[in-house]
Amino acid sequence: MARFNYAISLILLGLIVFAAPLFAETKDEPPGPPGSQSGWTSFIRGGGVYQFDTDLDEGGSYDAKRFTIQAGQGYRWNYRTSASLALGYSYDGYSFSNKNNTAAFAPWEDIHSLSLSLPMRYGIDKDWSTFFIPSVRSSGESGANFDETITGGVLAGFAYRFGDKLTLGPGIGFFSQLEESVTVIPILIINWNITQTISLETGRGLGATLGPGLTLNYHPNKVWNFAIGGRYEKLRFRLDKDGPIPSGVGEDQSFPLFASCTYSLSPKTQISLVGGVELGGELIVEDDDGRSVKEESSDPGGFLGLTFNIRF
Repeated sequence: MARFNYAISLILLGLIVFAAPLFAETKDEPPGPPGSQSGWTSFIRGGGVYQFDTDLDEGGSYDAKRFTIQAGQGYRWNYRTSASLALGYSYDGYSFSNKNNTAAFAPWEDIHSLSLSLPMRYGIDKDWSTFFIPSVRSSGESGANFDETITGGVLAGFAYRFGDKLTLGPGIGFFSQLEESVTVIPILIINWNITQTISLETGRGLGATLGPGLTLNYHPNKVWNFAIGGRYEKLRFRLDKDGPIPSGVGEDQSFPLFASCTYSLSPKTQISLVGGVELGGELIVEDDDGRSVKEESSDPGGFLGLTFNIRF
């Protein structure tokens, strides 16, 4: 079942944009009209999300507390050519319980992730632009060997602006995985202003959660924005070298559906209330050679959180 979901995930990644969170880092500062001044820009964003107690199919349950903070700085030569450096930290704390006196399933606890990316974008002409985004990431449980937690990848492609309402961009991503072969995924960037108040876009999502998303926005004015969307999430990490599965690999994957309400305190400062339900959840444990040890499916689980985004 887990492998079937993984195959579906790869298809969705190709359709929805695997590395949209990285590409979105090139858009922290609104591009502005032609002739906009060049200069330095900075940002800090993040938030916290709590996943409520979620039942596991073979007995027991778990909940999770998630927190993310990311900061970066970039330079813009013009409104379509820029380069940025972004550094992020994420914490995912899991708590497993054994309600029904079944065999305990508690494969991991506290997961720490560090990420570093260098998004670059270049305007070829008034309609075409290209992007290139190398990145490196460390994800591991407390006690994991740091040198065994590191993965990396690169995303590259083009985007074409079809007038003022639609931008589409094809590309390809190459990403290494812990104890898995390199993943190669076709990608697509979409930014479609359907009407003056409704838009459909891919983007970095909800700050404290992982994975690409497709979001439908309703922005009745400059202060409020309401959104619904769906996303694929996958968190893969190295386990504690002294844990039940020494230096193994853990994986948490799901398909969240979410709604959000965003309030702009100023043109450069936003806070959001987010909530939703995670579907198709899978928790996977592998040994240090990538062989499956345990797979657990989970029931739909609700989540709720707050995020923020500040630009300077």
